[in-house]
Amino acid sequence: MVRHPLNKYLLRNSHTHSPSLYTSHYSVLKGTKSSKMGTSNPNMLLNYVPVYVMLPLGVVNVNNVFEDSEGLKKQLLQLKEAGVDGVMVDVWWGIIELNGPKQYDWGTYRSLFKLVQECGLKLQAIMSFHQCGGNVGDIVNIPIPKWVLDIGDSDPDIFYTNRSGNRNIEYLTIGVDNLPLFHGRTAIQIYSDYMKSFKENMSDFIESGLIIDIEVGLGPAGELRFPSYPQSQGWEFPGIGEFQCYDKYLKAEFKAAAAKAGHAEWELPDDAGSYNDVPESTEFFKSNGTYLTEKGKFFLTWYSNKLLIHGDQILEEATKAFQGCNVTIAIKVSGIHWWYKSESHAAELTAGYYNLQDRDGYRPIARMLTRHHAILNFTCLEMRDSEQSSDAKSAPQELVQQVLSGGWREKIEVAGENALPRYDAAAYNQMILNARPNGVNKNGPPKLSMYGITYLRLSDELLQKSNFAIFKKFVLKMHADQDYVEDPNQYNHVIIPLKPSGPKIPLEKILEATKPIPPFPWDSETDMKVDG
Repeated sequence: MVRHPLNKYLLRNSHTHSPSLYTSHYSVLKGTKSSKMGTSNPNMLLNYVPVYVMLPLGVVNVNNVFEDSEGLKKQLLQLKEAGVDGVMVDVWWGIIELNGPKQYDWGTYRSLFKLVQECGLKLQAIMSFHQCGGNVGDIVNIPIPKWVLDIGDSDPDIFYTNRSGNRNIEYLTIGVDNLPLFHGRTAIQIYSDYMKSFKENMSDFIESGLIIDIEVGLGPAGELRFPSYPQSQGWEFPGIGEFQCYDKYLKAEFKAAAAKAGHAEWELPDDAGSYNDVPESTEFFKSNGTYLTEKGKFFLTWYSNKLLIHGDQILEEATKAFQGCNVTIAIKVSGIHWWYKSESHAAELTAGYYNLQDRDGYRPIARMLTRHHAILNFTCLEMRDSEQSSDAKSAPQELVQQVLSGGWREKIEVAGENALPRYDAAAYNQMILNARPNGVNKNGPPKLSMYGITYLRLSDELLQKSNFAIFKKFVLKMHADQDYVEDPNQYNHVIIPLKPSGPKIPLEKILEATKPIPPFPWDSETDMKVDG
């Protein structure tokens, strides 16, 4: 379930994204090179950014079957030969807990993980609490567990709902996070139990250093956002999307918040248009529209704060589940680059990112992550403004620069991925530029550097001869022209046992991070081109 449209309509193949690095249980593989051109210079190694590759969405199918282990093994060995550091895979809630509450079946995923281990790659595992299917790039369909959908038959308000009453069954609404509607459990408890079971059943893979990163799914496509632009409900790029808070639970929460603020008369927006509108055609998003009024600002603050609280709660459960394990925790934030150059940033606002020229909607997320020692994983890394149609007022380069800078300002690690499968030098060069915005430092670590990049995604097309040749150059340049390194200590990526979450950060302290700060400067192009 991807969701990010690129130039005309497409965008990112979603849910298998998070990046991070791996543990330091191993020493450098002597003689193993990502390319004959690789070298091994201790200073240059500090510029090394590891590369991961997302596995196909249905590598374990909806029936919990690992269909083509021999075919995948051949592909994984090709990735290994190219110097790739590891792979990423969705661990689907809809497959694992299919048969009933707390009835987990991890056997097939254990077989998959064993194969990845045998091929000498590391693993990033996504706790995928969302549906696969119904969005750009989704070629398989994996719904959330049927026993949960059955509860939705009698109580459809457990799902995100737009103003027209259309339900979205991709992910449970934030409104039920703390309500025991699921055979006595809340949504948060379901996610917590799932992660604890994963840890218990995969502890040998964690202890061996295979699983080095846990990306915690927090919404549709695994991203911390509202499902504001569902293709399954007719959304097309570059529509502004719709707010998704009209289920009875969120509606009641808003009414209570408004009454507490002394405005019991305020209702949820009814002037924000529909999925495929442009900002100026709506009263809410037009110039001097509702979004600038006291009521509009109150609503947008409430709506975006719901995401912050949701992410904070689930990450606290994740750190409890994996505390003491040599893994990193990551979350994914969506790259909504269309309408970024418009005054109201409408598409970002409907998704829950309250980002305007005078208000940073992303740095508060980074600040929330600081107490969980978590990585912020972002997308659109391959996209350039010049590739976008002007009518969408799209600015992926500025968006990436803003989000990554915000993460670095908050002293957290940032990682990322491409939005669309691309096999051309321009896309790879843009990804390398974003990974090291000021280039390499031949005398030590670079001024700025991403923690890792995950390429979307493994396919026959990627492995086609000419495509794979340039991909191998991409891996080499991400590695700063250095040989593949198995020990992350050598490039300053030490994964220590996961610490418990720090003290809660008051919401008002988190929201201080909305104050805009200029982004760090980016070079105009990378000094490590794949075609240079």
